[in-house]
Amino acid sequence: MLRRRTLLAGLTGLASAVMAPAHARPHDTLHVRPGDSLQAVVDAVDGPGRTIVVHPGTYREAVVVPPDKAELTIRGACRDPRAAVLVLDRANGTPKPDGSGTYGTAGSATFTSAAPGLTVRDLTLANDWLRADHPDITGTQAVAAYVTGDRTHFENVRLLAHQDTLFADTTAPAAFDRQYFHRCYIEGDVDFVFGRGRTVFDACHFHTLRRDVDFTPKGMVFAPATARADPYGFLALRGRITSGAEDGAYKIARPWVPSYETTAWPSLVVRDTWIGPGIDAVAPYTDMREAYPWQTMRFREHANTGPGAVVTVPENRPQLTAEEAATHTPRTYLGDWRPYGRP
Repeated sequence: MLRRRTLLAGLTGLASAVMAPAHARPHDTLHVRPGDSLQAVVDAVDGPGRTIVVHPGTYREAVVVPPDKAELTIRGACRDPRAAVLVLDRANGTPKPDGSGTYGTAGSATFTSAAPGLTVRDLTLANDWLRADHPDITGTQAVAAYVTGDRTHFENVRLLAHQDTLFADTTAPAAFDRQYFHRCYIEGDVDFVFGRGRTVFDACHFHTLRRDVDFTPKGMVFAPATARADPYGFLALRGRITSGAEDGAYKIARPWVPSYETTAWPSLVVRDTWIGPGIDAVAPYTDMREAYPWQTMRFREHANTGPGAVVTVPENRPQLTAEEAATHTPRTYLGDWRPYGRP
């Protein structure tokens, strides 16, 4: 099992890689340095379009960006996302200090945002809570980032945790909030990319962790919970899926139909992606609940390569036709919002 605290402790040595931040008017840019609170600086944002520059260091706190902080950019001071790390260690089942209960899945997040037009770039967001350290806690979901709000853009961001790393959701079931992740690295084990968001993962690297358990599957990369009315859910393209576990130990996805939204119709398209041997090529999908079999969901693939993409049982790997694939692109998912440099 990855010992995250050891990993994170060595990252602050990258301070020598600092580069000048992007040009901005001085009064529009705020800075966070080791010893400062990123949350305090977020709270100080007094208008749209501000930029927060996070200097190299490890910041151990939870950060919440509320909806009124529109068009905010939070970026590392240098382009190496390992240099500036926001991290905390709490899980769904972690008791709150005031005795009012536990945090719950969403409340466990290190970074939370509901702000429209948010951009996060060149940072690491992590939750280093470990099951082995807390055998008494059964709610083991520990979220690194919980994001809602339309036009959320993550660029060159590392998202590290185990279960439920990235909660890509929407502000409401009827809100088709759009999210774009480009050149991001996302690692975890169980359902570590999940939620209701209309979310594009472009050229992202998904990595499944080794788990010291004696059962398979050991986890799933995706657990979409797309609203039935939304024609588009998760789209992963031009990326790769690797694994630290043995061959065939992981599934690509299972559908999440939340108990509070039983009308959900999960949607996932994985296309033009290299899939490594850590994914079970024979049966890459599974159920979360028998009442909602994955075969009834909107799960499709197209033009994937690698040992985990080999189609041996066609009914277990539904494929898009070329005509259908033409409708599953960043342009169709994101509409008039175009944060990408190509269609």
